[in-house]
Amino acid sequence: MKAKASKVIIKEIRFGPNTDDHDYEFKKKHAEKFLKEGAKLKAYVFFKGRSIIYKDKGEILLLKLAQELEELGKVEQLPRLEGKRMTMFIAPKKK
Repeated sequence: MKAKASKVIIKEIRFGPNTDDHDYEFKKKHAEKFLKEGAKLKAYVFFKGRSIIYKDKGEILLLKLAQELEELGKVEQLPRLEGKRMTMFIAPKKK
């Protein structure tokens, strides 16, 4: 039974609250690759110091990512703030 159990791989992508468009596109491309390989994706926005005042920007960024990766995966957990991190999980869609 243990041998037949599938190993769940979780890949992480980190954003800042003020991530630029080019950096966002670059990281989105990596996210697409991870989901196509069948790995779960943990996308998070890390708030440094006083940047915690941009909580709304971080949430918008994660929701935008979820919307653009809709055809590759489904959101397991919506963006949730835990300390200085806002995390979101996306699982790959079954083929």
